[in-house]
Amino acid sequence: MAIKIEKKITGYNVVKPEDKVAAAPVAAAAPKEAPTAEVIQMHESVERPETLIGSTFKIKSPLFEHALYVTINDIVLNAGTKHEQRRPFEIFINSKNMDHFQWIVALTRILSAVFRKGGDVTFIVEELKAVFDPRGGYFKAGGVYMPSIVAEIGSVVEQHMKNIGLIHDPEMDEATRKLIAEKRAAYEALGAKKNADAGVTAESTSAETLTFPPGSMMCDKCNTKALVLMDNCQTCLNCGYSKCG
Repeated sequence: MAIKIEKKITGYNVVKPEDKVAAAPVAAAAPKEAPTAEVIQMHESVERPETLIGSTFKIKSPLFEHALYVTINDIVLNAGTKHEQRRPFEIFINSKNMDHFQWIVALTRILSAVFRKGGDVTFIVEELKAVFDPRGGYFKAGGVYMPSIVAEIGSVVEQHMKNIGLIHDPEMDEATRKLIAEKRAAYEALGAKKNADAGVTAESTSAETLTFPPGSMMCDKCNTKALVLMDNCQTCLNCGYSKCG
C-alpha cells in the first residue's frame, strides 16, 4: 500500500524486527497507576450500622400542649478517609401529645425513606417549610415566623443539615454586616430618644425576650420580625434586605 507524503521529510529512522521485540518487555514493565479507594455513596443498599450518631432538637410550639423532640441520626460514609461525610439516615419525633400521632409517624417514615434513598436530600427542607397551617402560624423566640408545626420541623432539619455541612448559608460580606450594625444602632438610639422625650421607661412588650426592636415588622425574605423604617426605607436588621434595593 502506497502512502503519499505531502510534507517535507526532516529525518528518518529504520526500525528493525529485533527492536520491536526488545521494546515489548519494557512496555510490560511500566508501573501501573495506583488503585484509587472506592468511595461509598449514599443509596438504598447501604445497611444500617449498629450505632449511629445524631442530634436531638426541642420544638415548643403554642399549637401543642407538649413539646416535640426531633432526633436525626446520621451515617458516616468513608470514615477515616478524605472522602468522609455525614449523611442523615433516619429521623424520629417523640412527644407526650398523642393527638397527632398518626401523621407524625407517617412523616418520620417518609423522611427516613428519603434520607436512605441518597442523592440530594436538601430539597425536603423547602418542601416542609412551605406547609401552612389553616389556623395560622406563630412566632418563635427572636421573632422568626413559622407558618406551621411542619414548617418548624423543616427548620430543624435545615439546621441539622447546616451542622453536618450539607447546607451552607450564603456568606454576608463585611460591608453588609457593618451597614446592618449601623442601622440597628441608629434605630435603637432614635427609639431611646423618643422614649426619653416622652418620659416613657423601657418595658418589655411581651413575656418573650425580643432580639430586635419592638414594633419591627416581618421581613419577606427571612421571615423574621426585624423590618424597621430607616430613612424612609424598610430595612431588615437580620438579613440586610431592603425594599429600596
